[in-house]
Amino acid sequence: MPDEEELEYETERDPVTALLQDMVLESGDVQDFLTGLATVASKAFTGPYGEVFCGVTLLRPRSMVTVASSSDRAREVDEVQYGFDDGPCLRAARTGETVHIRDFLTEKRFPEYREAIASYGLRSALGIPIRLEDGASAGLDFYSTTPDIFDAKGIAVAEGLARDASRSLRLAVRIATLSEDSRNLKAAMTARTTIDMAVGAIMAQNRCTQQEAFAILRRASSARNVKLRELAVGILESVGQSEPVATHFDH
Repeated sequence: MPDEEELEYETERDPVTALLQDMVLESGDVQDFLTGLATVASKAFTGPYGEVFCGVTLLRPRSMVTVASSSDRAREVDEVQYGFDDGPCLRAARTGETVHIRDFLTEKRFPEYREAIASYGLRSALGIPIRLEDGASAGLDFYSTTPDIFDAKGIAVAEGLARDASRSLRLAVRIATLSEDSRNLKAAMTARTTIDMAVGAIMAQNRCTQQEAFAILRRASSARNVKLRELAVGILESVGQSEPVATHFDH
């Protein structure tokens, strides 16, 4: 049985979990979700922890870094680390461990980056890892204008937010993948329908079988160095037909 503290934690966490899940469903793509996550994190921490800027870094195998920020200024300060290829968010994403910087003025790690970021008036930071799948990783960055402001409770809350974000982000990535697969399937089915309609037109014009009509279409495609679908569209237009915008699979 969970103790009283565990029950209190779950009660506090449920609204955040629901909010992140709603963000997944309402976001147009993963970038929108990451931007929403950074904004929610910034608003949650600003006040008790000074003025807080948040950013999210998503690292994927063999791809560029995707950045989402809570504001334009947040984006500016978060991008400083990319010039040095190191910083709390990048290191958290790569190592899977929380990076806590109490005060940039006395921080011994990231010496060059430390001086650059301090010029923006920032004094403390948290880099929280967001665990993902398939070799991808992410980090959630918190920057505050107040030194040594992130206490044990704040770090625990930030890590809890990252855990919830991890589940929601994996869902967002899966939905994006399924949507892309669905678009590819729809495009393939539409192309197939277009070709079938063109074959039917050739059969009517040449009084031949379906196999013979498709052979005619394929020879013409090869001779003109034009894709089958493009040639099929031209044939349909020549007989006063247009390419189908939907197939029976869409209904």
